Amino acid sequence: MNIIQILQEELNIKKTQVENTIKLIDEGNTIPFIARYRKELTGGLNDEVLRQFGERYTYLLNLESRKEQVLKSIEEQGKLTPELKKSIEEAMTATQVEDLYLPYRPKKRTRATIAKEKGLEALAEAIMAQNKTDIETFAMEFVSEEKGVADIKVALQGAQDILAEEISDNASFRGYIRNLTFKKGLIVTKAKDEKAETVFDMYYDYSEKLSAIPGHRILAINRGENEKALTVKIEAPIEEILDYLKAQTLKRESTTHTYIVEMLEDSYKRLIAPAIERDIRNELSQKAEDGALEVFKKNLYQLLMQSPIKGHTVMGIDPAYRTGCKIAVVDETGKKLDNTVIYPTPPQNNIEEAKKVLKALIEKYDVDLLSIGNGTASRETEKFVADTIKELDKKLHYVIVNEAGASVYSASKLATEEFPKDDVGVRSAVSIARRLQDPLAELVKIEPKAIGVGQYQHDMNQKRLEESLGGVVESAVNEVGVDINTASSSLLQYVAGIKKAVSQNIIAYREEAGAFKSRAEIKKVKGLGPKVFEQCAGFLRITDGENFLDATSVHPESYKVAKELLKEVGYTSAELEKRDFKGLHDKITDIEALANKLGVGLPTLEDIIKALEKPGRDPREDMPKPILHSEVLELKDLKEGMKLKGTVRNIVDFGAFVDIGVHQDGLVHISQMSDKFIKHPLEVVKVGDIVEVAVLSVDVARNKIGLTMKLN
Repeated sequence: MNIIQILQEELNIKKTQVENTIKLIDEGNTIPFIARYRKELTGGLNDEVLRQFGERYTYLLNLESRKEQVLKSIEEQGKLTPELKKSIEEAMTATQVEDLYLPYRPKKRTRATIAKEKGLEALAEAIMAQNKTDIETFAMEFVSEEKGVADIKVALQGAQDILAEEISDNASFRGYIRNLTFKKGLIVTKAKDEKAETVFDMYYDYSEKLSAIPGHRILAINRGENEKALTVKIEAPIEEILDYLKAQTLKRESTTHTYIVEMLEDSYKRLIAPAIERDIRNELSQKAEDGALEVFKKNLYQLLMQSPIKGHTVMGIDPAYRTGCKIAVVDETGKKLDNTVIYPTPPQNNIEEAKKVLKALIEKYDVDLLSIGNGTASRETEKFVADTIKELDKKLHYVIVNEAGASVYSASKLATEEFPKDDVGVRSAVSIARRLQDPLAELVKIEPKAIGVGQYQHDMNQKRLEESLGGVVESAVNEVGVDINTASSSLLQYVAGIKKAVSQNIIAYREEAGAFKSRAEIKKVKGLGPKVFEQCAGFLRITDGENFLDATSVHPESYKVAKELLKEVGYTSAELEKRDFKGLHDKITDIEALANKLGVGLPTLEDIIKALEKPGRDPREDMPKPILHSEVLELKDLKEGMKLKGTVRNIVDFGAFVDIGVHQDGLVHISQMSDKFIKHPLEVVKVGDIVEVAVLSVDVARNKIGLTMKLN
């Protein structure tokens, strides 16, 4: 099966979709551009499917390259048979290719190669032929002091070593044993020190079927092993495996049977079992990483696409104890207006003075929303803020914001350049305030894996994690679109086709020449050539520019079509001047006929119509709005059965963590999410969702809250 057939079958799409998508990728087009502006060619494949397509396509290309290397190597050895060539060409995975290559792979000196150097191959063949009536007598012929074969025992052992390696190198045997081990084997973990207190205590004496163990437990076990808290091994069905090997090798009653059985046991225990264990654990870890990465990607996307709260002057508060709470006030655009430090928390407990400072800042800048980080001292700071709000004659609300990654940003080069005179605490407070105003614009400044909505992200392949999460950020940024005249370099470098250097060049051009007046002007930026312009132009917005289409998601390549469309529908010059095209779709009687007349694909025409009807539409407007608080709730206030509203903060394989306004997130276990069976929490909720929950249990001592979404 070739690459096109594999992709067609795995993704359940048409051959033309596969061929066109491969061509677009090979031409250097970005995934956001292909998804948004080449729908006719891809058959409307969305961003997520296209990224999956891209990853799989790359894997298959690398697999084909490896097959070519293996075939060349075996052919150079003069050992490539038509059957072997066919098997390698038809292999579907890298593991299958490596299994087939194993007997021909250049080896270091092994017990088998040493035995071959001693001339013991003929003896090995005789043992396997199983037709010698007296193998010991035959073995005497190979005793040679010169070759280092002192006696028949050494000769027979060397012959067994040769056979053990041959059995181990047999691709068919390996494949069968690997599958059998996975199907019937167990993963077994023990404590290195049973008296040691670690977070891995549930795995101190633990076993589970390899075929049933979920990904999050694999990742936990791997971490426990890496941190030297656990020993891990795989228990295989050894007797069944040896019976299989005997059935494949023993022919008839023979004096060589004893030697063959000994050899099979040695081959399995010394050579096959360790390799199979490595293979299976690698495969389990890879699948677990894949699963965790998918959850991380979905969580990150939802977090980035949180609904912004615009039009507010916001006070950001970065809570702390000894060093005080850092305060930063930002205007509606996110510009810092003022900053200070207050000490309402222990050990100072200077509450009255802190209240005076807070009230003065709220009055001076007409603050109407407060954003509090959810880190250390958050609970005490929230209570202080709630008490202060009660004393004001102004309607004020606060929001608890996930501050994950704020410290990473505040210590970064970017934050230093943005706020050179401020310390890290002030920068964190600004970031916490801005996260409420525009989560996407602020969170792109932070390394995606530091945002804190994943599971075991530090145990994954970091390069793959970085690439995958970068793709998620890219998808979110391009779905929303970017105002080129206000966007930071951090935001711009996630726009399709734009790299870091070009994003910095855009900022430099903007500072020197002023605001961009048209998309056409973008071509003047250093390093932004025709291909980059093609990829990025549709995602960059220019409000109040020379051309009203520059404020929409209509690509410049479709401007002519957009103008002809408006003309065909009958908009007058005066109506065009107003730039109000609401209800445009309703004015079209036959959209397919119009698409044909305009010489454009139907999906593109529909996208143009949507863009004209709602030129400034932000897709994040459809997302749930953050819960605004005005009074505090504490852990001790919770009672079993109490019903509350909360925000989903993080999703893991076994459930979802929900912020119900008591500083400590509660866990809704997967079993408490729905009355029907679900395989994963993502079937029911996503990060940022506002959900109704009831309290199942409260453990004040351990700071744990159990919640349920089954309210009937």
